Amino acid sequence: MKFPIVAYGDPVLKKVCKNIDQEYPELRQLVDDMFETMYAASGVGLAAPQIGLPIRLFVVDTGADEDGKEGFKRVFINAEIVDESGEEWAFNEGCLSIPDIREDIMRKPTILIKYYDELWNLHQEKVTGMPARVIQHEYDHIEGKLFTDKLSLLRKRMLKSKLDNISKGNVHTDYKMRFPKQTKKR
Repeated sequence: MKFPIVAYGDPVLKKVCKNIDQEYPELRQLVDDMFETMYAASGVGLAAPQIGLPIRLFVVDTGADEDGKEGFKRVFINAEIVDESGEEWAFNEGCLSIPDIREDIMRKPTILIKYYDELWNLHQEKVTGMPARVIQHEYDHIEGKLFTDKLSLLRKRMLKSKLDNISKGNVHTDYKMRFPKQTKKR
């Protein structure tokens, strides 16, 4: 099942999410549905708050690279970034909850992350490069942060009308979205 993506402005995107346990209802189905939703929206990561659930769960699939090297695909439950290291580097990021806006965001190139997978196996993994960046972006979601929170005040002001339009549903996407400030047409 494909979920609608929650748009910028919805309070769920600003909540620090709660841990879940092995008894979380229909977890395997939820994970499958999150991957399906992410793929349908051409994303490389999707966090539970983006489908309206304030829980510490996100999925990542960077896909195969241009050399045909296998991509980085993982499920992260109750994740905790233990360490971030290296010299920050800029990359132009976007977000399924904030369509049509892309900005250069500074992040560290290497992380150490502790998490459970969908089978409740505990992992502690060092991740570098693009997969680390995607994880940091999705991890921010479960911490109630958006990539726009990392922008300067001036840049945020410049984007304000675009962000307001997104929250009102005045944006076109190829995937279903749920808009917090959309007025119902009669």
